[in-house]
Amino acid sequence: MAKVKITIPEILATKHNGKKFKMITVYDFPMAGIVDRSAAELILVGDSLGMVIQGHDGTIPVNLEDILYHLKLVRRGAPNTFVVGDMPFLSYQVNKDEAIRNAGTLLKAGADCVKMEGDIKIAATVKAVVDAGIPVMGHIGLTPQTAAMMGGFKVQGKSAEAAEKLMEAAIAIDNAGVFAMVLECMPASLCKLITERVKCATISVGGGKDCNGHNLNAYDLVGIFDKFVPKFVKQYAQMGPQMVEAFDTWCQEIDDGTFPEEKHCFTMNDEDLKRLY
Repeated sequence: MAKVKITIPEILATKHNGKKFKMITVYDFPMAGIVDRSAAELILVGDSLGMVIQGHDGTIPVNLEDILYHLKLVRRGAPNTFVVGDMPFLSYQVNKDEAIRNAGTLLKAGADCVKMEGDIKIAATVKAVVDAGIPVMGHIGLTPQTAAMMGGFKVQGKSAEAAEKLMEAAIAIDNAGVFAMVLECMPASLCKLITERVKCATISVGGGKDCNGHNLNAYDLVGIFDKFVPKFVKQYAQMGPQMVEAFDTWCQEIDDGTFPEEKHCFTMNDEDLKRLY
């Protein structure tokens, strides 16, 4: 029996019912299909594809067309899963009208909501997108699009001053109308406090246990992406090494003549074959 897609009211209900929702980041049709058959309720088509799929060092090179392409693949693969479309760099920073137009384009391509990175400075833009009838997921803490301004991919909010700024950002984004908010690479105690103070649901990405939901990248979860493994990632499989072993075994069987076997080959009628000689 196919699972039923989670709704925004059900996501918000986790603020009070104690349930934890799960979001997995994927970028393609087959992986989306696997998530669709799992217990995870949400998929994020993230601009992290810049690193995981395209091989860049960050997310800045990713454009709206990249997200749209992968979003369509994921939507086809996961019809019963709530899909979040990431808004890449410069797709919402220029002005509110462009932000609304680009967010709407993601919805038309199959997203159930959009995700926007940023602190108090983007609150007005977030509100404009929400007021246009587009559901928005916020994202504060370590925001990869502006990681260079933060000194790289580092934990955010460890000092009292930095934590206070993140609390202000969380409240501003919450008041702008987001239904959920990613808290990335922040002290667990700060994420717990933010979760208690905001109306929206919170999602931990290296934010401890007390958020309302959790998000990890599928390629990290199953050990395929090995360029780096963040501290907050727990790998539940080592598919990368297993895939290398499978590829090597196939190559060896070709060399020693054991592949293909008869069952992997097609046949034709002997009489028809004789006519070719």
